[in-house]
Amino acid sequence: MKATMKWSAFALAACLPMLASAHKAFLVPSTTVLSEGSDAWVTFDAAASNDLFNFNHRPLPLDNLVVTGPDGAKLSPQNVARGELRSSFDLHLEKPGTYRVALANSGLFANYVDAKGEKKRWRGTAEKLGEIPADAKNVEIAQSDSSNVSFVTLGKPSDGVLKPMGNGLELVPVTHPNDLYAGEAAKFRFLLDGKPAKDLKVTVLAGGTRYRSRQDEMALTTDANGEFSITWPAPGMYWLNAALEAQKPTVAKAKERRLGYTATFEVLPQ
Repeated sequence: MKATMKWSAFALAACLPMLASAHKAFLVPSTTVLSEGSDAWVTFDAAASNDLFNFNHRPLPLDNLVVTGPDGAKLSPQNVARGELRSSFDLHLEKPGTYRVALANSGLFANYVDAKGEKKRWRGTAEKLGEIPADAKNVEIAQSDSSNVSFVTLGKPSDGVLKPMGNGLELVPVTHPNDLYAGEAAKFRFLLDGKPAKDLKVTVLAGGTRYRSRQDEMALTTDANGEFSITWPAPGMYWLNAALEAQKPTVAKAKERRLGYTATFEVLPQ
């Protein structure tokens, strides 16, 4: 029991970006909607912070950053930098349509006791499980899949990057994510490995929490089709998060699977 508790604490710390916690991880763009043109730029910041969207804790690594253009092509960010409190990069939008920008983190976490009786921790992929010694004891392996996502649109919105990939916890916008307005309801659908994620708890927070005495969280739950709707109370940037624990793993040696999804949306005035 004690070993399980220690493992849970380790896994929780390792999976910080995918979980709703005191330090909330976010990927926030300078803007999400731009007039059509051939030379538009957006700057992104990535951080974990006590306050949305202030930078006061630590930067997020950008190793697993994936940018997908309207035509499905993978794009490279520019001017990538990592500071003490945030990471940042620029994205050059050269084609009209909607872009998906995501930090996707997938892997395995383990703790075990080696031949000398020392407690060890390991982190890697399924292909590198052989790095754990064959004579290791009390091996506990958990699988983690998480993503931190934002969408930006140049000119007319498109839906190519909104299609689900059928793996992990995914948000499928029914209402386009760059067509959100204060006072209007927006509809979304969550999928778990391509199937409706019903009864999933979803948390939505407006930015600027540093300047509010209350968080004013919006707590939502998906229906049988994995769907839920939000009526945005005011313009601004919003943070959305959902997480699942103790799920059936897709890696044979893992005992459990943790999944998370975080997104940032910009809501415009009417």
